Amino acid sequence: MVSPRPIGYFVHHQGRGHAERCAAIVNALPQDRPVTIFCARDDIFPPLGPGVEIVIIPSLFEPPAGPLPRTDWIATPDTMHCAPVGWPTIRQAMATMTRWFHEADPALMISDVSAEVAQLARLCSVPHVKILQHGDRSDPGHMAAYRGAAGLLAPFHADLDNPDRPDWMRALTFHAPGIGVNAALPARDAARRALGIGPGRKLAVVVSGGGGDGWADAAFGVAARAFPDMDWIVIGKIQRDWHATLPANLHLAGWVDNAAEHIAAADLIVSSAGNTTCHQVLAAARPWIVVPEWRYFDEQQDKARAIGRSGAALHLPYLPASAHAWQAALAEAERTHDAAIQRRLAGEDAAPATARWLTRLCDRIWGQTPSTDSRKGTSNVHDLGPDHCRRARRPSGERHSRVSGASDAAG
Repeated sequence: MVSPRPIGYFVHHQGRGHAERCAAIVNALPQDRPVTIFCARDDIFPPLGPGVEIVIIPSLFEPPAGPLPRTDWIATPDTMHCAPVGWPTIRQAMATMTRWFHEADPALMISDVSAEVAQLARLCSVPHVKILQHGDRSDPGHMAAYRGAAGLLAPFHADLDNPDRPDWMRALTFHAPGIGVNAALPARDAARRALGIGPGRKLAVVVSGGGGDGWADAAFGVAARAFPDMDWIVIGKIQRDWHATLPANLHLAGWVDNAAEHIAAADLIVSSAGNTTCHQVLAAARPWIVVPEWRYFDEQQDKARAIGRSGAALHLPYLPASAHAWQAALAEAERTHDAAIQRRLAGEDAAPATARWLTRLCDRIWGQTPSTDSRKGTSNVHDLGPDHCRRARRPSGERHSRVSGASDAAG
């Protein structure tokens, strides 16, 4: 029997969300479908199934060591975002991928995320799938990557999509809410006991994003003083304000390994609008204030607005700056809280549905018979689409991946 053509997958190495999403997808694909992942790091991935290879490439987004040519005066075309001239590391990374295109004859290339990699695949006559993100991405670079794609994968519920998407984008888009996000939370009472939260004591949890430098702490000092009978715990990156005085009911926990436990224990959540954070909070179904942090293309601003429109959270454009503003915000978040909307938008087990969509896409392009085997074993998920998934059975046992070093990638 002829093995299916392989799938390639470019993964941006900032944070862990891209890698976790990738692992969920490739582990749900049929076991006979080879997958090659291209990424600048191999230590950000969860366990991967058999037939999955990681090829380490240089970063496309960070300057290489050593002197660089003076090329800033050379204009960047509108169809490009990160395309500096004279970086040998970019040449090496692109050469590694194009050599693989030639030798592997892939069925598909997935880009999460790089408009340049998506367009590279198209220029090399390889069908590609582009991961969608929130934000104003109507620029020529993004639109060229989208327009030339065989499919667009949106890792969020359709109700959180941009209402201004053109019809041709909607026709290409498959929504997979929460894919790659472990939204399994411990029981609330058990989480509160583990964190030492006393009975009857209210808890507000602030989740500061990991993709940037995080918020400054002064705003939460104001919030904690406005609610002296409530404990406030801030997890994630935080900046210290020299003028801020922090009350005793505010704890800056920093980066923690038990974020899910904190979210499960909370009576109220204040968070930025990162992908993993949003889906964990949606699954927790607590009163929620979402405040965007700065990201390229206004990604978090756009996502926070979408969450606010959906009724899943109170969207604020910036953190409240006074006690009375915090009091008004918490009252509004509790008044408008709708747990049913939050749970619906969180989605459930989107990976099997996404794997079926990708398999059908490959079959449509190459005319092959769909495989029924799956990395996760025989699935009992009915093909109802990602917003209506049922839970799939997962086999036990350890998964392994093959990792190629940088010398292999460049050789």
